Amino acid sequence: MSTPLRVTARLRTPVTGDDHVRGPVDAPVTLVVYGDYQCPFCGLAYANLREVLRQRADIVRLVHRHFPIANLHPYAERAAEAAEAAGRRGRFWDMHDWLYGHQDQLDPVHLTLGIEQLGLPVAEVDAEIGRQAGGDRIRHDFVGGIRSGVDATPTLFVNDIRHDGDFSPPTLLTTIDATPTR
Repeated sequence: MSTPLRVTARLRTPVTGDDHVRGPVDAPVTLVVYGDYQCPFCGLAYANLREVLRQRADIVRLVHRHFPIANLHPYAERAAEAAEAAGRRGRFWDMHDWLYGHQDQLDPVHLTLGIEQLGLPVAEVDAEIGRQAGGDRIRHDFVGGIRSGVDATPTLFVNDIRHDGDFSPPTLLTTIDATPTR
């Protein structure tokens, strides 16, 4: 009897200066997460990733890429659009954090309140969301995820190799500490 071949998925779209990056640009360990702002599992992973970044601030950078699963999460694309609109104003991570902190409030009314809470220009951001100004970026992330074997959210890559373990801080920290640096 032969041993089944295990194929490890690799990140097919390299990290560039256009990505949303949190942490040192030259960090030896890069975590790329494909997420959906309305996905409850992404919300849990988000909290764990924040803790990991806190504990490994000098050696880890986090890259967020959009992977809205619109057929399951009707507000996910709109939330990604809001994050992109905030990003055009240098506030991507503020909106990103707000979205994950308010996953049960991503409908248009509450999203507008969040935009206002962050001090962003509500009418401008709402107009950008309405015309899907971030659509190309969101589609680029999504297609890159598909090419990399992403089929669910959240999906995490550690230095370009898909992490198939759980997202608990101990597991992630062990994975990071065992990751060969570039």
